[in-house]
Amino acid sequence: GARPARPSGPIEPASLAAAVGATLPDDAIVVDESISASFGLGSGLAGAAPHDLLTLTGGSIGFGLPCATGAAVAGGGRPVVCLEGDGSAVYTLPALWTQAREGLDVTTVIVDNGAYAILAMELDRLEAGTPGPGGRSLLDLSGPSLDFVSLARGFGVPATRATTAEELAAQLEAAHAEPGPHLVDAVMTPAG
Repeated sequence: GARPARPSGPIEPASLAAAVGATLPDDAIVVDESISASFGLGSGLAGAAPHDLLTLTGGSIGFGLPCATGAAVAGGGRPVVCLEGDGSAVYTLPALWTQAREGLDVTTVIVDNGAYAILAMELDRLEAGTPGPGGRSLLDLSGPSLDFVSLARGFGVPATRATTAEELAAQLEAAHAEPGPHLVDAVMTPAG
């Protein structure tokens, strides 16, 4: 298939997938822990440059950053693109320091929806009713909001923030053009 067109508009699962597919370097390793945003990833990668894909086997959280780090070490110089949910990232963020220290060519995309969206989906599946304020607060990543650009820079990784699909594609392209680790905080359009 043809490489996806560069997307425009808000960052949503489909435009995220298109931006990754449109900019993916040849022979990349893609690590996907974008969780609730990964549902459209297959269509974005279908026409992308040849790549390998490493995904969750289910049930865990925090796999993406360490997996991407290991893939870069083992990959013999192949570029790595890590799609990492914001909630999952907070479990293993120090992997960024290892990427910086070792000069690993990992581009991390934080899929930043400000929530543990997958946990909210699982709660809905339980049909346990609407959670009260205490329960809802456990699924919310604001108050204080996580500043992934500052956090990445604190670990020695250059970082940018994208709020549109156009910015995301441009920032991915710039990150792929420069060796070493990078992080792009992709601020998703809020659901609903």
